[in-house]
Amino acid sequence: MNSHATRTALITGASSGVGWEAAAQLAEAGYGRIIITARTAEKVAEAGASLSARVPGAQFVPVTLDLDDFGSISRAADTLITDGTAIDALILNAGVASTTQLRRTSAGIEQIMAATLTGHHAFTQHLLRGGLLSAHAHIIIAGSEAARGDVPSFTVVDVAELAAASFDGDLERAIEALLRAEPPVKYSNNSQYATAKTFAVWWAKELATQLPAGMTVNAVSPGNTPDTQASRAMPAIMRKVLMPLMKLIPGVSHGIPVAAARYLSAIEMSDDVTGTFFASPPKKMTGPLTASTQGHFTNPAGQRALWNVLERLTAE
Repeated sequence: MNSHATRTALITGASSGVGWEAAAQLAEAGYGRIIITARTAEKVAEAGASLSARVPGAQFVPVTLDLDDFGSISRAADTLITDGTAIDALILNAGVASTTQLRRTSAGIEQIMAATLTGHHAFTQHLLRGGLLSAHAHIIIAGSEAARGDVPSFTVVDVAELAAASFDGDLERAIEALLRAEPPVKYSNNSQYATAKTFAVWWAKELATQLPAGMTVNAVSPGNTPDTQASRAMPAIMRKVLMPLMKLIPGVSHGIPVAAARYLSAIEMSDDVTGTFFASPPKKMTGPLTASTQGHFTNPAGQRALWNVLERLTAE
């Protein structure tokens, strides 16, 4: 008997790339119901059709979800809550790669931060308040090796230093400035990306302290996966020169199926594994999932300040 047949998974950003592949792998693993989301009804319908072609007979449920739009988030959550099917695996995969041009959502949140964090926070909180996560639900938020501080050209902003220099030590004001990419923060795409992914780890650690026993939340990096559409907004030199070179060097990148399999490994971890960031081994971009223990990933004051800012920014 298939032990996953009664389980439901939800994956954000499932119209292509790692999210699409994770949905397919979950269906192939026997999950009875896979909820897939994308920004538009057209994209999520196309994803559902292509997934059904790969895994005939699997149940893919399309939901429109634009994580830049709090109205869209509320509508998607309400649809799921009305349906009432408990979610056993929540994979917060959607996001964008580091982009040269500064862009903000209609709520004034910088795009990388919005796609990585604020939208996922709002969506998850809606689902938790609606009682839609099962008693042993496993939540995964996408991380990145760039957050570790050992990837060339990616620097994580020191929030305490920023707060001390510009906000009289107020961590919440410093964090909000980073989320909005407003002065005195100077927008740097790689730094913004690395900081957003560090915030994703902080978010997971803080949420882990609030979830009831049995539920877990971890950050998981898919690893360096050049063949996704996430790279479409990257600088031209990255897309046309550096990323093709990465694919030629053994161990520097891996394919989409390997990246998606990391999510599946994480949602099968035991209930006592929570509040952890899993990525490639130190200074590596691929390889076995390893718990990342760099000091800046554990910051209780920063984690609580980030949570407070997210609650304020996503309040309806």
